[in-house]
Amino acid sequence: MTEWIVVVLAGFLGGMLNAVAGGGSFITLPALVLVGVPPVAANTTGTAALLPGYIASAWRFRREIEYPKGLGFRSVSVVALLGGSIGAVTLLLTSDQVFSALIPWLILLSTTAFIVGPKLMGFKRPVSGRLAKHRGRSQVQAINIAALMVICIYGGYFNGGMGIILLAAFGLMGQNNLLGMNGLKNIVSALLTVIAVIIYTIGGTVKLEYLLILGVGSVVGGYVGAGLAYRVSQLYLRRLIIVIGCLMAAGFFLNG
Repeated sequence: MTEWIVVVLAGFLGGMLNAVAGGGSFITLPALVLVGVPPVAANTTGTAALLPGYIASAWRFRREIEYPKGLGFRSVSVVALLGGSIGAVTLLLTSDQVFSALIPWLILLSTTAFIVGPKLMGFKRPVSGRLAKHRGRSQVQAINIAALMVICIYGGYFNGGMGIILLAAFGLMGQNNLLGMNGLKNIVSALLTVIAVIIYTIGGTVKLEYLLILGVGSVVGGYVGAGLAYRVSQLYLRRLIIVIGCLMAAGFFLNG
């Protein structure tokens, strides 16, 4: 009974964090490992369960969605699906032993993104006047696509902290509307997770006995989190997620 309570709470909290700023995998991955799921399967199952939360959050933010320069729904969709596929296949080729060793480092990477992300979101590339006009669309589009592709590959492999990494990237791409960035973040997350989950399922790593209950929790948490994003201080939320990330990384290092 206790393990199901742990899984339900993990799904709810993971969906809520993902909706607001990312970091849901900081909760779902350790929770599933705690109840005895192998590391790779814990990652794939947790990612699969958080998918409905991404969709619910994207729907909640649908009126605020904005795209970076040179990108639209079609190009973002192609990049997200391709990157998610590459990351998912790479994960399936990784053994539980190797992935266990990588987990604390991946969490630390994600936590670092939470720390530096807000600063990167406020950074603007100095492109001006005639240079922006002649170099603008093609080169900026190529850079944005390449950056998004790398992030989507990472998301298909691990998913942890992907939300804040996406937000930071959108900031570097010139966006400054946090609600619009959150909406786009959830669309990208949903698309790459859809294809990743299909590949995970074909690979037989998704634990169906935990998927449904974790998924229901993530839907509720995702919708609640999207509502909280309009009212709760982003600064305090990020600080909380950073603390959670550090604690989880330390726990995996100590148990490794």
